Amino acid sequence: MLFTDVIRNKRDGGELTGAQIQFLVDGLADGSIPAEQVSSLAMAIFLNSMTFDEAGKLTSAMASSGTVLDWQDEGLDGPVVDKHSTGGVGDKVSFLLAPIAAACGCYVPMISGRGLGHTGGTTDKVECIPGYVSGPDFATFRKTVRTVGCAIIGQTEDLAPADRRLYAIRDVTGTVESVPLITASILSKKIAAGLEALVMDVKVGSGAFMTSPDKALELARSIVGTAARAGLKTHVLITDMNEVLGTTAGNAVEIAESMRYLRNEHREQRLDEVTLALCAEMLIVTGLEADREAALKRCDEAVSSGRAAEIFGRMSAALGGPADFVERYSDYLPKAKVTRPVHAEGYLTEVNAYAVGNAIIALGGGRRCVGETLDLSVGFTGIAPIGTLLDKETPLAIVHAATEDDAAAAAKNLLAACSMGPVAPERRAVISEILSG
Repeated sequence: MLFTDVIRNKRDGGELTGAQIQFLVDGLADGSIPAEQVSSLAMAIFLNSMTFDEAGKLTSAMASSGTVLDWQDEGLDGPVVDKHSTGGVGDKVSFLLAPIAAACGCYVPMISGRGLGHTGGTTDKVECIPGYVSGPDFATFRKTVRTVGCAIIGQTEDLAPADRRLYAIRDVTGTVESVPLITASILSKKIAAGLEALVMDVKVGSGAFMTSPDKALELARSIVGTAARAGLKTHVLITDMNEVLGTTAGNAVEIAESMRYLRNEHREQRLDEVTLALCAEMLIVTGLEADREAALKRCDEAVSSGRAAEIFGRMSAALGGPADFVERYSDYLPKAKVTRPVHAEGYLTEVNAYAVGNAIIALGGGRRCVGETLDLSVGFTGIAPIGTLLDKETPLAIVHAATEDDAAAAAKNLLAACSMGPVAPERRAVISEILSG
């Protein structure tokens, strides 16, 4: 089989056969298909999409391209469940949700990705913790999940290797937003992780890959339908990404905000609502709770009691990080050399979160090409939510940068991404819909 024939088939609007999809996945896994040919096919799929059957076959093939975990022999006394987000700006929910869910009786083997396009990556962020091994061997991963209740790691060499290569190529070829490729990428990793259930956070808005409600709903239905075919019970929440989630965007700065949340010191309203709703849905989808209000209360208590913070600290230590990271996170996280406030006048009425994400990339906190080393210290803190009255005393945000010139450029980029007006806008709903398979 010639891979050029596979490309031509999809370029001309045809449906890929099971054999062609397997040929693609095998070539991704062993590196035999050049990146430029994979890029060409990815663009053809982006332009012509895939049928539900094609996406299902791609998902299953990528899930089986490496090791598939099985948790049945671990003697776990609770369900194995995970959450995945389609990506946003300032989305640090994973660091909160995994220990909260574990505190509520779930086991969470969270296998995350690096930054994709304008969005930050969970794996990049967790690597801000000194000593933390984001790619442990499976024995360590299993032990951490079994003894702590959760483990947040990056995609390993053995787990869905075909997706890992396709993911990196999509990141730099303008093909990130393809619904079937997003679906297959997400679900292949989750199926390979051996989950019993999954909760998805599909973002919609200026900072999401799905910028319109219709596209977000299309992706949500694609995920629910494909997951059902693969035997993975999945619930989907569609959440707003028309502004930064929380008060920080970057790598180390988001970890710092996460620690303040887990320590119950500061829980920004939108971030808190999304986090608790997703955690509660994990209890619903696994049958640990039948009532959402009861589930929300149980998750909130996991934070206020300190149990979630304790579990994050144990996870950090088990994966090589400092045992006292939660208590002394500020001493451990990398810090930018330059910080400066960004001021504006008037009510903040609109934010182009996509542009904010790109501003972080320009600072060095995101990738322009595959394999680029990041400056984990840069980003924005103290980000004002939409509706805030900005003035000389209340800044739009604080820039964290490597140089004064970088800080000035970032401030200019941030101001260009935001609109101010004389009247505060109406508040937008954070969660718009919940779908279940």
